[in-house]
Amino acid sequence: MKVAVVGATGLVGTKMLQVLAERNFPVTELIPVASARSAGKEIIFKGKPYKVVTMEEGIAAKPAVALFSAGGSTSLEWAPKFAEAGIRVIDNSSAWRMDPTKKLVVPEVNASVLTPADLIIANPNCSTIQMVVALQPLHEKYKIKRVVVSTYQSVTGTGKKAVDQLMEERRGGQMAAADMAYKYTIDLNAIPQIDVFLENGYTKEEMKMVKETCKIMQDDNIKVTATTVRIPVMGGHSESVNVEFENEFDLNELIALLATAPGVVVQQNDGDQFYPMPLWAHEKDEVFVGRLRRDETQAKTLNMWIVSDNLRKGAATNAIQIAEYLAAKGII
Repeated sequence: MKVAVVGATGLVGTKMLQVLAERNFPVTELIPVASARSAGKEIIFKGKPYKVVTMEEGIAAKPAVALFSAGGSTSLEWAPKFAEAGIRVIDNSSAWRMDPTKKLVVPEVNASVLTPADLIIANPNCSTIQMVVALQPLHEKYKIKRVVVSTYQSVTGTGKKAVDQLMEERRGGQMAAADMAYKYTIDLNAIPQIDVFLENGYTKEEMKMVKETCKIMQDDNIKVTATTVRIPVMGGHSESVNVEFENEFDLNELIALLATAPGVVVQQNDGDQFYPMPLWAHEKDEVFVGRLRRDETQAKTLNMWIVSDNLRKGAATNAIQIAEYLAAKGII
């Protein structure tokens, strides 16, 4: 199968190439696409060199599927052009997520909504993906009423510039303001702002979690409130999640349910101080869940801790799992 990776030289694009190779996706020809300034560069995929091409050349090559990770404005401009050429697009940006005509997909949760008519498919926000993978089996069993989530997000979610800032600060170096990804120092700090502020006082990232959760889980009655925080970590995003259910639950039964849920790994042993951490989630595709306990202040309510590699399950792996589902169904 001919596969294009749009934004092939970026952090997520590079991770997509790695995951395509690791999962042995049936790539017969790779078409790495990037901006005009990157065109002509060589990348290595499975030991073979491929030349980076422009958007126009990517369309002309007629891949079966294009994995986009090139930012929202690029997706808004180019995804429809790829789709018009009959190329199926799986887009990692926020551009199409809340478009009512586009599907927003996490395969463990709602892959069944996909049809051959879907030419542009949206990959959700990284912090939303890991949360809904853990919440879906619980919603099916106990029906979720309300979710309160605080996130502790890796600098890799911002991109290479943020990684460079963190590492330079850790070395004790000084950066020019223009070279910094954040307004403030990130090392030894926590920044309670991800993306821009909106009129309601929430950030765009927080409202993504609110709206995307309902769309993916196909239930507008789920109430979600979020606080998203950037921390000086690189292995993955962590989330403290408080979940109120409509129905009562038995904690041991709930833990057993999660242990058999697709894409979930339960890491829970208080005696051994065993729980999910970015240190362990790094370079893995699963969503790790632990610190499962009742909220003793409110009935039918659970506290949980969710960790996942934001570049993998939160971006590249999820997109490739969508492509795997489409291939299995004969859609691509």
